[in-house]
Amino acid sequence: MKNSILSILAFAILTVSCKKDEKLAADQGSGNKATVYYNGDIITMEGKKPTYAQAIVVKDGKILFVGKEEEAMKQAGSGHIMVDLKGKTMLPAFLDAHSHFLNVGFTASVANLLPPPDGPGADFASIINAVNQYKNSADGKTMLKKFGWILGNGYDDSQLKEADHPKAADLDKISSTEPVVIVHQSGHLGVLNSYAMKMLGINKDTKDPVGGKYRRNADGTPNGVLEEGAFFAVLFPILGKGDAEANTMFIDKALVEYAKNGYLTVQEGRATLQQMSQLEDGANSKKFYLDIVSYPDVALGVEKIMKSPYYSPTHHYKNKYRIGGVKLTLDGSPQGKTAWLSHPYHIPPAGEKADYKGQGVMTDQQADDYVALAFKNKWQLLCHTNGDAAIDQYLKAIDLAEKKYNYPDHRTVLIHGQTLRKDQIPELVRLKVIPSLFPMHTFYWGDWHVQSVLGHPRADYISPMRDAIDAGLITTSHHDAPVTFPNSMRVLDATVNRVTRSGKILGPNQRITPYEGLKTLTEWAAIQYFEENSKGTLTKGKLADLVILDKNPLKIKPLDLNTIQILESIKEGNTVFKIKK
Repeated sequence: MKNSILSILAFAILTVSCKKDEKLAADQGSGNKATVYYNGDIITMEGKKPTYAQAIVVKDGKILFVGKEEEAMKQAGSGHIMVDLKGKTMLPAFLDAHSHFLNVGFTASVANLLPPPDGPGADFASIINAVNQYKNSADGKTMLKKFGWILGNGYDDSQLKEADHPKAADLDKISSTEPVVIVHQSGHLGVLNSYAMKMLGINKDTKDPVGGKYRRNADGTPNGVLEEGAFFAVLFPILGKGDAEANTMFIDKALVEYAKNGYLTVQEGRATLQQMSQLEDGANSKKFYLDIVSYPDVALGVEKIMKSPYYSPTHHYKNKYRIGGVKLTLDGSPQGKTAWLSHPYHIPPAGEKADYKGQGVMTDQQADDYVALAFKNKWQLLCHTNGDAAIDQYLKAIDLAEKKYNYPDHRTVLIHGQTLRKDQIPELVRLKVIPSLFPMHTFYWGDWHVQSVLGHPRADYISPMRDAIDAGLITTSHHDAPVTFPNSMRVLDATVNRVTRSGKILGPNQRITPYEGLKTLTEWAAIQYFEENSKGTLTKGKLADLVILDKNPLKIKPLDLNTIQILESIKEGNTVFKIKK
């Protein structure tokens, strides 16, 4: 990729198109002067119980002092700048425990097919209408020109009126002369129109690939719905077509989405080789204004990548970018019914038998080999495991690798863990695995888990945060953007409340406190990243990565957490997002 991809200026976000009530702004800088924040609820996030400070002093991108206001004035020195919080709440900025940075920018550029309240995707007709409108928009025309496809993202069969996936015949109403692909909200399935299937040579004689499937009509012809490996074989080459202009747009949009939600450390959680090149180009040009940590897909062959100067065994950034380790994927999506379970789905997908349990992505031996590769090289390993059978496979591989290579502080991460069983939690403790769970499922798909995916009582135990924390595990909570928006307050709300779209509480005994919910986004997330010495709490000497909220999450009703607004995000003393007054 040419350096022109990085025409993004580190603080040029004032020029970005924003909502009417928002302003993305760069701090004008205070030279060598200190800044004192005071007169608000300043929550330090230190310790097991909430502690407050009267003031915080920031200088040269770091926290100089946290404590009483009178002492803060002394520590700040002459000519310091005073910022009155006017009763608002200040916290350490959030660290994104798991998502897909570049794909956030990509999906912000394609048709939004998410179900309400995040998009228009309520039924097949609304999906078709949304893509038809999009294809005639500026973004739609640009993407078709650059990628050769009409693209949509975020449809969810569990939320559609038809309770099913659209098929090729439905997407033919969008175009019969251009290829169309729409991506399931999980990111693990997608649908093609008839033109796209013909263009790609997908027909009745096409065999299912290993780790993937073409869903079919009664006569055996593919119906347009692709699962897992079959879908990725289509999507990844599309993503690889981006030129410098398109990639600039994706990076720009993604940075904005994270900054306005208070996430100032961001993850690229399963990078392709092409995406790794894009990220390195970005870092080379020194234009990132958030810290970005990438984890290339270990199954793609990463030995050369891990020799990059951006991989730091000591977890240091270069130009606000570093390679944090590697990513492994062992199964699919529970809401898409491709996760690998130990017991059958409550209601199997159409065409599957009653004993259908989903499927793994690879053999036990392959999983063992990839985990061993990470442990041998002392690379941090993140692994996508939604189903409890996939978790069993992962834990077995970790046990074997640790015994062979003795990697004591590996901080291996279990990503998602939707159907983590109670009997597996002691194994996480023994093997020192960090569970990064996905409680947002309780809101977005909780009703679907009860009705169709798992049924009671399994659905009540999805993302068992309470049990994980009580077992002494460092536990984080994530949004998996672009599966959902990187909405930090929706993450906090779902982690604490576990309320479904229909208003039911799913697994009330797995609720946690608002303070613990904030811990999963701050201190504990910093530990997951090996960055607890520089981020996660308001502590002298740490980076001045800060977020200002309009309300204190610890002083409002828990059910109101999702109404909190991010007013300002401050990265190393510089404002990177601010609501317009």
